[in-house]
Amino acid sequence: MSKMAEDATRLAALIKRGKVSSTELVARSLAKIKAENQTLNAVTHLRETAALKEAENALKTDAPFAGVPILIKGLGQSLKGEPDTASSKLLKANVATTTDNFVAGLQRAGFIILGETNAPEFGFKNVTDPELYGPTKSAWGNHEVSPGGSSGGSAAAVSADWVSLAAGNDGGGSIRIPASFSGLIGLKPTRGRVPAGPGAWRGWQGASINFGLTRSVRDTAQLLDSLQTVQPAAPFQTPLYSQGFLQTSQQPLPTEFTVGYTLESPVGTPVSKDAQHAVLDAVDFLKANGIRTVEMQNPLDGVKMMESYYIVNSGETAAMFDGIQASLGRAVTMDDMELMTWVIYQAGLLTRAQDYSHAFELWDAASYQMDQLYSQIDLFLTPTTATTAPRLDYELVSPEVTEQMRHVTDLNRQERLDLIYRFFERSLALSPFTQQANLTGQPAISLPTGMATNGLPLGIQFLARKGDEATLLQMGRLFEMNGMFKMLHETEQ
Repeated sequence: MSKMAEDATRLAALIKRGKVSSTELVARSLAKIKAENQTLNAVTHLRETAALKEAENALKTDAPFAGVPILIKGLGQSLKGEPDTASSKLLKANVATTTDNFVAGLQRAGFIILGETNAPEFGFKNVTDPELYGPTKSAWGNHEVSPGGSSGGSAAAVSADWVSLAAGNDGGGSIRIPASFSGLIGLKPTRGRVPAGPGAWRGWQGASINFGLTRSVRDTAQLLDSLQTVQPAAPFQTPLYSQGFLQTSQQPLPTEFTVGYTLESPVGTPVSKDAQHAVLDAVDFLKANGIRTVEMQNPLDGVKMMESYYIVNSGETAAMFDGIQASLGRAVTMDDMELMTWVIYQAGLLTRAQDYSHAFELWDAASYQMDQLYSQIDLFLTPTTATTAPRLDYELVSPEVTEQMRHVTDLNRQERLDLIYRFFERSLALSPFTQQANLTGQPAISLPTGMATNGLPLGIQFLARKGDEATLLQMGRLFEMNGMFKMLHETEQ
């Protein structure tokens, strides 16, 4: 199933030793994308000339990833002079006027940005099928399934070995879900860990954060070392990890260590036997390595958490369209966007200040509850997703609900919010485990340890206390070094 491929850490070392040039690597990646993107539809834009020119100067910097090619996500990651569409037909001609701080951080780390990857419109889905660009197909399953979303294009590009890692962002699982569906490592860092701004500072009021999808734990750790920051201007901050994530990740876990785990969906939806077995296999592995495990319930009210999540997303969407309308000089209409976006926007128009405030109160209380949990355990283990990747033709919204969505403006405030829950119901059933870490600000990682009976990958998710990515990486390294990862392209350590 798998074959060896170089990870970004290895490629950077080869470039520094003169064994390969950045220009060669960039040209190789570009050739792969051009040859295979017609099948996967994972990349929406290439900057070929600029990337090759930048590769010529790669060794002029001592950056950790100097000369390594990378793709950024075509949503929430802006590079000056390049398309900035958010996969929206309304913004299809939009070009970034500035480079955001996260992308600038990737450039300082030495990466050569090849182009942008596909994402669902404004990132609302856990699959990648925007009307503007069309659906992205997974490198798994004879290209009949989705790589997930919203960082689906990035996941497909890494699993197909076009690049060794790709940037993504995660506002409700949008890195971890495609990692699970695509057999990759997906870390959502602690809120405030990586650069934000200078345009959008809060990212769905702190729920959304940028990072990447990788094939090796050392790439994940090195990327985190390269990007971690404390920005005085930023609303969310977390202290720098001075020991170094890469160095710590290579150290063993403490002798006394406890992992809590659950097999149950936090919103009461079914969890497939394959997803349960992935967690139970991980539990057996942990026990065999001397780690104590205890089955426990998630302490949070998952339904209330999701209701609050939809309130905030609605309000953020209404605020976003206020800005878009001001820029366009006209009101937006239902025809300007996908139906799902229109419904979220209409719900946001009736969101009350007290609804917003109560949502954040719930998030803060949940953060406290989860922090208390770590007085009993060191990490919390769940499935990443409840099932394997859905087929491309999977019906996420029923015809009945779709018809209700067309008449959303006839509904009152609560009816609009209820409709959002209904049209996300099938999507949420696929991936009910990832959203809570976004609301509490905790770090969480998806590891590619599961393989379902249908031959598709499944991830397991570990959650840690805020600021403790190091323990997540140590745990990932334990699984990795014992041959527990199941990928299309593994990396030699």
